[in-house]
Amino acid sequence: MIEPDSTKSHSSRSTPLLQMQAVGKSFPGVRALDGVSFDLFAGELHALVGENGAGKSTLMKVLGGVYPAGDYDGKIVIDGVEQRFAGVREAELAGIAIVFQELSLVPQLSVAENIFLGRLPSRAGLVDWMTAHQKASALLKRLGVDIPTEALVATLGIAQQQLVEIAKALSHDARVLVLDEPTAALNNVEAKALFRILENLRSAGMGLIYISHRLEEVLYLADRITVLRDGRSIATRSRGSIDRHQLVSLMVGREISQVFPDRNRAPGAPVLEVTNLRVKHPVIPGRYVLSGISFEVRAGEVLGLAGLMGSGRTALLNVLFGSFPERTEGEIRVAGATVNLRGPGDAIRERIAFVTEDRKRFGLSLIASVLENTTLAALPELASGPVLRRHEEVAVVERSMKDLRIKASSPETIVGTLSGGNQQKVVLARWLLTKPRILLLDEPTRGIDVAAKQEIYRYIDELASRGLALIVVSSEMEELLGLCDRILVMHEGRITGRFNRDDATSERIMACATGTVGVA
Repeated sequence: MIEPDSTKSHSSRSTPLLQMQAVGKSFPGVRALDGVSFDLFAGELHALVGENGAGKSTLMKVLGGVYPAGDYDGKIVIDGVEQRFAGVREAELAGIAIVFQELSLVPQLSVAENIFLGRLPSRAGLVDWMTAHQKASALLKRLGVDIPTEALVATLGIAQQQLVEIAKALSHDARVLVLDEPTAALNNVEAKALFRILENLRSAGMGLIYISHRLEEVLYLADRITVLRDGRSIATRSRGSIDRHQLVSLMVGREISQVFPDRNRAPGAPVLEVTNLRVKHPVIPGRYVLSGISFEVRAGEVLGLAGLMGSGRTALLNVLFGSFPERTEGEIRVAGATVNLRGPGDAIRERIAFVTEDRKRFGLSLIASVLENTTLAALPELASGPVLRRHEEVAVVERSMKDLRIKASSPETIVGTLSGGNQQKVVLARWLLTKPRILLLDEPTRGIDVAAKQEIYRYIDELASRGLALIVVSSEMEELLGLCDRILVMHEGRITGRFNRDDATSERIMACATGTVGVA
């Protein structure tokens, strides 16, 4: 947890830089925004929070010109003057810049090319590369970072890519910067660096709108917090006038007394045993991505994997799902028998299921239905030869939707129209249809709201109670401590800490995660 900075500036309370007045927006059969009002002062960081589907993204798309004037009700006022944007470009010209959670950079282009994409400076009809790199360098320097402007974006880490996206926003002379889940893929060190940059931008008079499900960040950073629920603006609170519990209650419309379920489980026999697992680096000879990994997971147990980004947590789950067989050494035993996992097909046959951290890229077909996504891995069980038993398929999916409380109008609903929490439940439903005995969960609650998190925690506990062995990777310390029976900590491809739930603390876990101390 980051300690508050007592020197943090507060915005002046004069005329708002931005006002969104009684904004309404409808889609077929859905009132997404219903009279939402929101304002922002220069030099203020104003957080916007709410459950998935509360209207946050729709409101920002109205502000950013994605939904043009005439396509919504209400007004956008900047410096006291009403604005009617015909599209994104007009919003940018008015000083509005949005950094979405899915970054819009082109990996194959350089940093400078991305910053000035479509607007590269020219001279005599030719691109003026020297000016482009000088201006890009000046923008990055303004952020206090040193990223080579000629570097391809594909070679940068997520944190650096995000800074390039912010520099791109500054290149439009943005006065209002919207950040959507900016720390979702960042570790604690990278998040602290981003917070310092945001503080500098705020001190320079920029208005910042911060959207995040990480409420500890919101309570730490924001001058004010506005809560949306069911398309309405419910409340706006100043920093220090509200705590996490009160904020959650406003978001969900009810009291949330217990986030994590009681853990009254008695783990059984080992289901998964890993001995001296090593994975060779794909490029560097003699280097290992994972080295000396040994552990076991028992039936009815939730094992947590902690560590910073790049520590090897995701690589370990991929190996257990049959990835990198040509580079893997060591022994993996499932239910006491040694297995040779040459690919995901082998893992599925051993009843191992894997919910990846990036559901949109690797977990779902966003243009397909809930039904098609849910039954994808279990089609052989629902077919008689080449013929799919359609009525049985529909019945199975409807039962999964009921069990996991997936909010969709029917099994034919397109997955891309669902909230993040419901999309995650669809991925989980798919793998549960394969009747796994080992379930691998990589960041299972990333980017979803607190109520959806609570439901997924409840279901994880229920699955463990049924006898499944679960491995959970999470970057949220509270999640690991509240959910897991044991926690392994990884650093640079090795296990550096092993904790039972009674002796695990955030301080001890972080010490092992940073390599400060190792107790494995």
